[in-house]
Amino acid sequence: MEAEEKVLVGVDGSEASIQALRLGAQLAPALDATIVAIACWDFPEIYAGYVPPDFARFEEAASKTLADALEKAFGDETPERLTSQLIRGPAAAKLVEAAAGASLLVVGRRGHGGFLGMHLGSVSSACVAHADCPVLVLHAPGSHQSRRLWKGSKAKGQNPEKP
Repeated sequence: MEAEEKVLVGVDGSEASIQALRLGAQLAPALDATIVAIACWDFPEIYAGYVPPDFARFEEAASKTLADALEKAFGDETPERLTSQLIRGPAAAKLVEAAAGASLLVVGRRGHGGFLGMHLGSVSSACVAHADCPVLVLHAPGSHQSRRLWKGSKAKGQNPEKP
């Protein structure tokens, strides 16, 4: 029996992940694949040892984030071959693990990092570096700005060879 083709989409509720859901839904039919929306959650380590773990609260929050993202992406027109999963664990590791054997992994780049020139976040970078399938990373609309990327440019985004 042949394994079913899958397009996985990492969902964190950001605008980039909602765009990733929409693009995954557009690409899946061309790959004859199902769409699997995955939200990862974990108990923050900062609380370990200080606060009794309330895993249900974190799982419920992740479930709501996933449901809200699906609603924003598709409204009442949910794609036919769409499933969703909540997975406990660090997003980067769990998405890479889930991507084994998939046709495609689609993730958004939230852009919450503070380093100029860092175009991918830690989760999207880990997926690109370690996933066992092709990975497509989407920027949130309007999040990508021209930056001074090479020495000698006089203004942000200006090509030094053109006056």
